[in-house]
Amino acid sequence: MGSMDSYGDDGCVTFLVRHAWLSMRSVLAEALEEHGLSVQQYGTLLCVRKDPGLTIADVGRVVGTTRQSANELITGMERAGLIERRPNPKDRRTQQVHLTDAGARRLDEATPAIRKVEDELEASFTAADRSAARAWLAHMVTAVEG
Repeated sequence: MGSMDSYGDDGCVTFLVRHAWLSMRSVLAEALEEHGLSVQQYGTLLCVRKDPGLTIADVGRVVGTTRQSANELITGMERAGLIERRPNPKDRRTQQVHLTDAGARRLDEATPAIRKVEDELEASFTAADRSAARAWLAHMVTAVEG
């Protein structure tokens, strides 16, 4: 595999972001393993804490999977006692997803491990570098979801 320098200033940012995510994902998975969570489960806990009452389709969009895969993910997390489904008062055909107390605790226990990994990966960044990278990523999410 070539060096990251091969992307250069004229490289495709999309593939650079994808490559960065795939590299990070394996390190994050390792850190989450001791907490009994996968990267998708952790992401699900994060998004459900941020937006309680998401539908299964919403969760699928946020974690980047199909509704069917999100349903399987949610089912497993529900069995583990991390989340619960409740009827959607606005649409009887869908259910809303909420954290349980156990899910909130697991998220709180795992978050320092994720922060440690991120701090290690960003160790050579200046505060301005970190701020600019986060701002750019947040902007891209908003622009795409827009």
